[in-house]
Amino acid sequence: MLIKNFRSIFSLVLCLILMLTISLFPTKKVQAATSFAKGADVGWLSEMEYYKWNFYNDNGVKQDCLQILKDHGINSIRFRVWVNPSSGFCNKDDVVKQAVRAKNMGFRIMIDFHYSDTWCDPGQQAKPAAWANYDFNGLMDAVYNYTYDVMSTLKSNGVYPEWVQVGNETNNGMLWEEGRASTNMKNFAWLINCGYDAVKKVNSSSKVIVHLPGGDNNEVYRWLFDGLQANGAKYDVIGMSLYPTTTNWASLNKLCLDNMNDMVKRSGKEVMLCEVGMDVTQPLICKEFLTDIIKKTKSVTGGKGIGVFYWEPECYGDWNEYYKGAFDSTGKPTVALDAFL
Repeated sequence: MLIKNFRSIFSLVLCLILMLTISLFPTKKVQAATSFAKGADVGWLSEMEYYKWNFYNDNGVKQDCLQILKDHGINSIRFRVWVNPSSGFCNKDDVVKQAVRAKNMGFRIMIDFHYSDTWCDPGQQAKPAAWANYDFNGLMDAVYNYTYDVMSTLKSNGVYPEWVQVGNETNNGMLWEEGRASTNMKNFAWLINCGYDAVKKVNSSSKVIVHLPGGDNNEVYRWLFDGLQANGAKYDVIGMSLYPTTTNWASLNKLCLDNMNDMVKRSGKEVMLCEVGMDVTQPLICKEFLTDIIKKTKSVTGGKGIGVFYWEPECYGDWNEYYKGAFDSTGKPTVALDAFL
């Protein structure tokens, strides 16, 4: 009897110690999953650095751009990946190298598959040249194999993306014409599932995102995601873009919040702003916009709003004629980035 009582007491003490240990030392995976993503897409960074563009901190001291972003509250980095871009940037090798760099600095990682050799957006979803003559079954195989290859290479280099976009701004599908949603929603859903299955095969904890533009446009989101649901599409997160002007941001933010809550109600999925941006010459207004959309995203029903990413904040001057970055003409961060602090 004494021995049995001792064993019972010992087991109880051991359980208490284990519970205390777990509460005091939560896993990194749990911490990442429960914290809000304050992100930046820096797909152009490696090219800018190649051409000797420099970046300076608030004190005017030359510094690593990623460190500057980190010091302004950014905790997550997004990289787009193209199949065979003519420039050599944003291909698999470039993205893996940059993802390792960001991961080693403590950033969480998002990978954005365009499934093209160049930009994919609402106006263009061109197949990679190497896939041009594939039939639909060939395209499904290509999506799976390419996604698996990139994800496996990242994994072998110690990078486990927390989020993976299967397509970019796919409000009308991807890999046109076969994957155009308005003419064949089932094909689009099947392509998404090929990407989803490849991602999960490599890392089951990576969250798969389906990403659309115009986060304020609820009608498009209802049409697309209702169609995907009806055709068995698999994904974890609904991603949005939002690029308001300096005069309409307040109304668009409100519409975007309404849309996020509606998507959560209809699908049960998490939602995220994968891209935002505003005129670089109006940093104070941009800061107001960012502060508000971050607050609104955090307020989404059930804590389902999980992050906001600024698109290419490191752009300044006349780089690629893009004028919605968050660095001024001297290569220093504007006050807009303080919204992430």
